[in-house]
Amino acid sequence: MNKDSKIYIAGHRGMVGSALVRALEKRGFTNQLTRTSKELDLRNQAAVTAFFEREKPEYVFLAAAKVGGIVANNTYRADFLYENLLIESNIIHQAYQVGVKKLLFLGSSCIYPKLAPQPLKEEYLLTGLLEPTNEPYAIAKIAGIKLCDAYRDQYGCNFISVMPTNLYGPNDNYDLKNSHVLPALLRKFHEAKEKGDQEVMVWGSGTPLREFLHADDLADACLFLMDNYNEAGLVNIGVGEDLSIKDLAYLVKDVVGYEGRITFDTTKPDGTPRKLMDVSKLNAMGWKASIGLKEGIRKVYQDAFIEKEELKASN
Repeated sequence: MNKDSKIYIAGHRGMVGSALVRALEKRGFTNQLTRTSKELDLRNQAAVTAFFEREKPEYVFLAAAKVGGIVANNTYRADFLYENLLIESNIIHQAYQVGVKKLLFLGSSCIYPKLAPQPLKEEYLLTGLLEPTNEPYAIAKIAGIKLCDAYRDQYGCNFISVMPTNLYGPNDNYDLKNSHVLPALLRKFHEAKEKGDQEVMVWGSGTPLREFLHADDLADACLFLMDNYNEAGLVNIGVGEDLSIKDLAYLVKDVVGYEGRITFDTTKPDGTPRKLMDVSKLNAMGWKASIGLKEGIRKVYQDAFIEKEELKASN
């Protein structure tokens, strides 16, 4: 990509998309193309067609998606499958139609089988059953990977796919009904500290193992792959290390400064027992994550809770 290349970031207001915008701006890319969901409904084929024909972007980062945690995925199963299929199909097809030079599709680590060997290698895709609670979302993301490969095979399109591990960072979702585990824990512990509650209840047994990558590290990896990867298949993006939800809860407790106790509600689902990405393929290309987990959580907590409350108090 050149500094003046027209680059479309689909989903620029989300955690991943906004991280891509920041990364591109930091590197001096001056011709970013963005649209809010009100300005462009990516589920609408005619609207997406008109947008691509009018703007003709040279590069596309496909970060737009309907996302959520276990509760949202398991409750709105049809919505997660239908809407994500529409979004990725419309964008990938129009990228082909207008001759986009390169497209990067962002998937999710939930594409891998629930009981796949650990760490998760790229070749484990479609080798077993998916985790039932987020199967519709995973199927939609798998379809996106296969769409990119199919357009590459049939039309020679340079469309690539990346699979990030669990993410956190600026512009995350802190809604307790729809958020992922790390932002949910941050909000729970912060509110418990503010209210003086003596206990925080964490969903599940605390035993599942998870890996967490800062969104800014993901954006950096995506720009690296846009410059250095031009093959079919997918590339895992992660840190290559995980920890239990229990250990994560105590880490968040420490960052927030909460002094009460933690209990675990074992009646709630745990989800996949472990999801650790094998990032040897990406590391071999020369990229590694640089933001430590405690450092990243501390910065996110400062930005999302402390600074916002200080701003409210000053107004």
